[in-house]
Amino acid sequence: MAMKQKPGGDPVRCDWCLGTERMRLYHDTEWGVPLHDDTKLFEFLILDCAQAGLSWSTILNKRENYRRALDHWDAHKIAAYGEADSARLLADAGIVRNRLKVAATITNARAFLAVQAEFGSFDTYLWRFVDGTPVVGGWGQVAEIPASTPVSDALSRDLKRRGFKFVGTTIVYAFMQSVGLVNDHTTGCFRLRELTGG
Repeated sequence: MAMKQKPGGDPVRCDWCLGTERMRLYHDTEWGVPLHDDTKLFEFLILDCAQAGLSWSTILNKRENYRRALDHWDAHKIAAYGEADSARLLADAGIVRNRLKVAATITNARAFLAVQAEFGSFDTYLWRFVDGTPVVGGWGQVAEIPASTPVSDALSRDLKRRGFKFVGTTIVYAFMQSVGLVNDHTTGCFRLRELTGG
Protein backbone atom coordinates (compact mmCIF):
# COMPACT_ATOMS: atom_id res chain seq x y z
CA MET A 1 0.00 0.00 0.00
CA ALA A 2 1.31 3.44 -0.91
CA MET A 3 2.29 5.74 1.95
CA LYS A 4 -0.15 8.57 2.56
CA GLN A 5 1.54 11.89 2.02
CA LYS A 6 0.73 15.51 2.64
CA PRO A 7 1.09 18.00 -0.21
CA GLY A 8 4.81 18.48 -0.65
CA GLY A 9 5.63 14.81 -0.11
CA ASP A 10 5.90 14.67 3.70
CA PRO A 11 4.32 11.50 5.17
CA VAL A 12 1.25 11.84 7.38
CA ARG A 13 2.15 11.55 11.07
CA CYS A 14 0.35 11.59 14.41
CA ASP A 15 -0.32 15.23 15.24
CA TRP A 16 1.39 15.15 18.65
CA CYS A 17 4.88 14.81 17.16
CA LEU A 18 4.84 17.79 14.81
CA GLY A 19 6.28 20.40 17.18
CA THR A 20 10.00 19.64 16.93
CA GLU A 21 12.42 17.58 14.88
CA ARG A 22 13.37 15.59 18.00
CA MET A 23 9.72 14.66 18.57
CA ARG A 24 9.28 13.70 14.90
CA LEU A 25 12.38 11.51 15.00
CA TYR A 26 11.21 9.82 18.20
CA HIS A 27 7.77 9.23 16.63
CA ASP A 28 9.24 7.90 13.39
CA THR A 29 11.81 5.55 14.91
CA GLU A 30 10.82 4.57 18.46
CA TRP A 31 7.24 5.25 19.58
CA GLY A 32 5.15 2.10 19.36
CA VAL A 33 8.04 -0.15 18.31
CA PRO A 34 7.91 -3.42 20.31
CA LEU A 35 10.88 -3.51 22.69
CA HIS A 36 12.28 -6.67 24.27
CA ASP A 37 15.61 -5.39 25.58
CA ASP A 38 15.55 -5.02 29.37
CA THR A 39 17.89 -2.04 29.45
CA LYS A 40 15.72 -0.12 26.98
CA LEU A 41 12.57 -1.11 28.84
CA PHE A 42 14.12 0.16 32.06
CA GLU A 43 15.12 3.43 30.37
CA PHE A 44 11.58 4.11 29.20
CA LEU A 45 10.11 3.12 32.55
CA ILE A 46 12.30 5.69 34.32
CA LEU A 47 11.72 8.37 31.69
CA ASP A 48 7.96 7.89 31.74
CA CYS A 49 7.95 8.06 35.54
CA ALA A 50 9.94 11.30 35.31
CA GLN A 51 7.34 12.68 32.90
CA ALA A 52 4.58 12.73 35.54
CA GLY A 53 3.09 16.23 35.44
CA LEU A 54 5.38 17.30 32.58
CA SER A 55 5.35 17.11 28.79
CA TRP A 56 7.07 14.26 26.98
CA SER A 57 9.04 16.81 24.93
CA THR A 58 10.58 18.11 28.18
CA ILE A 59 11.76 14.61 29.09
CA LEU A 60 12.93 13.83 25.57
CA ASN A 61 15.07 16.96 25.63
CA LYS A 62 16.71 15.71 28.84
CA ARG A 63 17.13 12.10 27.69
CA GLU A 64 20.87 12.20 27.09
CA ASN A 65 21.38 13.96 30.40
CA TYR A 66 19.50 11.15 32.12
CA ARG A 67 21.61 8.54 30.34
CA ARG A 68 24.77 10.24 31.58
CA ALA A 69 23.50 10.89 35.11
CA LEU A 70 22.16 7.36 35.55
CA ASP A 71 25.19 5.32 34.48
CA HIS A 72 23.79 4.57 31.02
CA TRP A 73 20.72 2.90 32.56
CA ASP A 74 22.66 0.31 34.53
CA ALA A 75 19.94 -0.82 36.95
CA HIS A 76 22.46 -2.59 39.21
CA LYS A 77 24.46 0.61 39.70
CA ILE A 78 21.34 2.73 40.20
CA ALA A 79 19.90 0.27 42.73
CA ALA A 80 23.07 0.72 44.79
CA TYR A 81 22.86 4.53 44.86
CA GLY A 82 23.08 6.12 48.30
CA GLU A 83 22.67 9.60 49.74
CA ALA A 84 25.63 11.05 47.84
CA ASP A 85 24.17 9.88 44.54
CA SER A 86 20.76 11.29 45.42
CA ALA A 87 22.39 14.64 46.23
CA ARG A 88 24.32 14.52 42.93
CA LEU A 89 21.12 13.91 40.97
CA LEU A 90 19.22 16.65 42.79
CA ALA A 91 22.00 19.08 41.88
CA ASP A 92 21.99 18.06 38.21
CA ALA A 93 20.22 20.75 36.15
CA GLY A 94 20.15 18.39 33.16
CA ILE A 95 17.42 16.19 34.66
CA VAL A 96 14.17 16.76 36.55
CA ARG A 97 15.32 17.73 40.03
CA ASN A 98 12.37 16.45 41.98
CA ARG A 99 13.21 14.73 45.25
CA LEU A 100 10.37 12.20 45.01
CA LYS A 101 11.20 11.32 41.41
CA VAL A 102 14.90 10.89 42.18
CA ALA A 103 14.03 8.61 45.10
CA ALA A 104 11.59 6.71 42.87
CA THR A 105 14.31 6.13 40.27
CA ILE A 106 16.42 4.29 42.83
CA THR A 107 13.43 2.42 44.27
CA ASN A 108 12.30 1.42 40.79
CA ALA A 109 15.76 0.11 39.88
CA ARG A 110 15.61 -2.19 42.90
CA ALA A 111 12.07 -3.32 42.07
CA PHE A 112 13.10 -3.84 38.43
CA LEU A 113 15.95 -6.15 39.50
CA ALA A 114 13.55 -8.10 41.72
CA VAL A 115 11.22 -8.64 38.75
CA GLN A 116 14.16 -9.78 36.62
CA ALA A 117 15.16 -12.26 39.31
CA GLU A 118 11.62 -13.65 39.54
CA PHE A 119 10.76 -13.86 35.83
CA GLY A 120 14.19 -14.17 34.20
CA SER A 121 13.74 -10.81 32.47
CA PHE A 122 11.60 -7.70 32.78
CA ASP A 123 10.59 -8.34 29.18
CA THR A 124 9.03 -11.70 30.10
CA TYR A 125 7.13 -10.11 32.98
CA LEU A 126 5.88 -7.14 30.97
CA TRP A 127 4.68 -8.74 27.76
CA ARG A 128 2.45 -11.21 29.63
CA PHE A 129 0.03 -8.32 30.12
CA VAL A 130 -0.73 -8.21 26.38
CA ASP A 131 -0.27 -11.95 25.71
CA GLY A 132 2.98 -11.21 23.87
CA THR A 133 1.32 -9.23 21.07
CA PRO A 134 1.04 -5.44 20.72
CA VAL A 135 -2.45 -4.02 21.15
CA VAL A 136 -3.30 -1.92 18.08
CA GLY A 137 -5.56 1.00 18.96
CA GLY A 138 -6.79 1.87 15.49
CA TRP A 139 -7.73 5.42 16.49
CA GLY A 140 -8.61 7.92 13.79
CA GLN A 141 -7.40 10.96 15.72
CA VAL A 142 -5.01 11.62 18.59
CA ALA A 143 -7.93 13.03 20.61
CA GLU A 144 -9.56 9.57 20.59
CA ILE A 145 -6.58 7.82 22.24
CA PRO A 146 -7.40 6.94 25.86
CA ALA A 147 -5.25 8.04 28.79
CA SER A 148 -5.50 4.56 30.30
CA THR A 149 -7.08 1.16 29.70
CA PRO A 150 -8.03 -1.86 31.79
CA VAL A 151 -4.66 -3.40 30.85
CA SER A 152 -2.71 -0.36 32.06
CA ASP A 153 -4.86 -0.44 35.20
CA ALA A 154 -3.82 -4.05 35.82
CA LEU A 155 -0.14 -3.42 35.09
CA SER A 156 -0.14 -0.33 37.28
CA ARG A 157 -1.65 -2.26 40.19
CA ASP A 158 0.90 -5.03 39.84
CA LEU A 159 3.86 -2.66 39.58
CA LYS A 160 2.68 -0.84 42.71
CA ARG A 161 2.31 -4.16 44.51
CA ARG A 162 5.92 -4.90 43.62
CA GLY A 163 7.12 -1.61 45.10
CA PHE A 164 7.42 0.59 42.01
CA LYS A 165 6.72 4.31 42.42
CA PHE A 166 5.21 6.89 40.01
CA VAL A 167 3.41 4.10 38.15
CA GLY A 168 -0.19 5.30 38.07
CA THR A 169 -2.28 3.95 35.22
CA THR A 170 -1.83 7.05 33.00
CA ILE A 171 1.96 6.92 33.32
CA VAL A 172 1.90 3.17 32.74
CA TYR A 173 -0.19 3.59 29.61
CA ALA A 174 2.29 6.14 28.24
CA PHE A 175 5.04 3.63 29.01
CA MET A 176 3.13 0.88 27.18
CA GLN A 177 2.87 3.15 24.14
CA SER A 178 6.58 4.01 24.32
CA VAL A 179 7.76 0.40 24.33
CA GLY A 180 5.26 -0.98 21.84
CA LEU A 181 2.97 -3.01 24.06
CA VAL A 182 0.39 -0.66 22.56
CA ASN A 183 0.52 0.73 19.03
CA ASP A 184 -1.51 3.94 19.14
CA HIS A 185 -0.36 5.46 15.87
CA THR A 186 -3.47 6.94 14.27
CA THR A 187 -4.99 5.27 11.24
CA GLY A 188 -3.67 7.90 8.82
CA CYS A 189 -0.11 7.75 10.15
CA PHE A 190 2.50 6.04 7.97
CA ARG A 191 4.03 4.35 11.03
CA LEU A 192 0.87 2.37 11.78
CA ARG A 193 1.18 0.60 8.46
CA GLU A 194 4.94 0.14 8.81
CA LEU A 195 4.59 -1.47 12.25
CA THR A 196 1.55 -3.63 11.51
CA GLY A 197 2.29 -4.53 7.90
CA GLY A 198 -1.17 -3.25 6.99
